[in-house]
Amino acid sequence: MEFHPAVIFVAGLVIIILGAEMILRSAARIAVMLHIKPIIIGLTIVSIGTSTPELAVGITAGLSGQGEMAIGNIIGTNLVNILFILGLSAAIRALPIQQQSLKLDLPVVVFCSVFLLFLSMDGVISRLDGGILFLMAIVYTLVLIRMSHKESIAVQHEFVQEFGAEKTITTWTAATKTWNLIVLCAGMALSVLGADLLVDSAVTIAEHFGVSNAIIGLTIVAIGTSSPELFTTILSTIKNDRDVAIGNLIGSSIYNILFILGVTALVVPGGITIGHDLLWIDFPLMIAVALLCIPIFRSKSMVSRKEGAFFVLLYFAYMAFLLSRV
Repeated sequence: MEFHPAVIFVAGLVIIILGAEMILRSAARIAVMLHIKPIIIGLTIVSIGTSTPELAVGITAGLSGQGEMAIGNIIGTNLVNILFILGLSAAIRALPIQQQSLKLDLPVVVFCSVFLLFLSMDGVISRLDGGILFLMAIVYTLVLIRMSHKESIAVQHEFVQEFGAEKTITTWTAATKTWNLIVLCAGMALSVLGADLLVDSAVTIAEHFGVSNAIIGLTIVAIGTSSPELFTTILSTIKNDRDVAIGNLIGSSIYNILFILGVTALVVPGGITIGHDLLWIDFPLMIAVALLCIPIFRSKSMVSRKEGAFFVLLYFAYMAFLLSRV
């Protein structure tokens, strides 16, 4: 029995998200076992964990010769994160911005976006470029950990509530440790399987509609791999407990560029080739959105409901622009 590519795409997406959730949960529990502070778990492990679908898709697409889909997924996901998810959250309820986002994450996401464009000017993100991005991810993580010690007691307490509940467990049995390692490995396997299904079906869909793999990566793949962050953020917004979720949106956008794209470029032989439209249209748009965040985030350290609605409208305008390029 042969399934429609759209059905395979959805199945692959569900499998990736399930695998990513398993990786995230087990990695967080393993971090607790290693006595890592909840704020560090939230700022690093969770931010990287929520980017697992992008990593699986990026590596699978790159190895199968669909590098533009991998790049498009990164750009598209970052635009979804900032314009649509963060904007929708602010449109529902005005969004206070954490000081760490203003002092570290915002300047870093702007710098990384510009630096990525610089690396891409020769039309390829090489293994050397990937190594540079990966090293920058390590440096960013170390700076993040150092700055986490200076966060206010209130913020640290919020991370304890979000990621430190299992610290109440004083002993971890060997069976528990083994089980979490098994879940971690199973999550990785599911992510690889789901990414394979998703990329193959996405290529088929692109060929059927006569659109480029880059457009598919920028649209349905990016929206699909961002769906966990969307649901988490909306639920947090409704409960008015979203500081951690919003911080992870910006952190994930940084890790998408540095860690996800860096690892993908290191793994793919010959690096990742970048098309003309991605280089001269979508990359500059990603930079423009990052720059737009500076005055909006710094204005009263808050994104108002009107500004949030403006972000969402910008995202819909971008989607319309992409469709006009088909």
